[in-house]
Amino acid sequence: MANTGAVNNNIGGAVIIHQKDILSVTVNSLNPESNLLFNGNKNVGSGVPLTRTGYKVNENGFVNLPLVGDYKIEGQTVEEAQVEIAKKLAAFVKSPVVDIQLLNFKISVIGEVNRPSTFTISDENVNLLEALGMAGDMTVYGKRENVLVIRTENGRRTMNRLNLNKIESMDSPYFNLKQNDIVYVEPDKSKAVEYSQNTRLAPIIVASISALAVLAAVLLKR
Repeated sequence: MANTGAVNNNIGGAVIIHQKDILSVTVNSLNPESNLLFNGNKNVGSGVPLTRTGYKVNENGFVNLPLVGDYKIEGQTVEEAQVEIAKKLAAFVKSPVVDIQLLNFKISVIGEVNRPSTFTISDENVNLLEALGMAGDMTVYGKRENVLVIRTENGRRTMNRLNLNKIESMDSPYFNLKQNDIVYVEPDKSKAVEYSQNTRLAPIIVASISALAVLAAVLLKR
């Protein structure tokens, strides 16, 4: 029976494996020699291609693993893949226990945060508050009561707004983030007002500077 420890604790579903995902696959069994083929994702004379940090799911949804060979993994949850790979390995090793982790789990945080960016994290368990922390938290203009989470699953995009001033937001299936989620922090009205005021003041400031420059030129000619 496979180890299910790598399953995402996201409310409403586990992590789905997609093309271009990079996976850490480790195996524990009663055959130490076979374990070495996987553990640490080190290529020990197996001839199996892998990235520097894990096994990459190709454009056809397959991953190439020692002993197993090409395995169609796209579309499976981490838990399902652990179970199925363990079954295939059972023909070669005794009592295999498989653990899979997603190494290129990415989320993006944009809008009114101090460090907007796309973040790659080693643990696929991350919630909205942790993601905002990675981005340096909201600016003073960020609307905590209206944070948008954009999610794409099976080619379908969904959006949901969370009010972080309410503890109930932690029960939302969007509070715990999934692969490729985008978090958008909307600016409040005060920023729009400040921007508008600055826009109106800009021509006045430019005109004043121009007037001072003309006056200075006239004085210098005297």
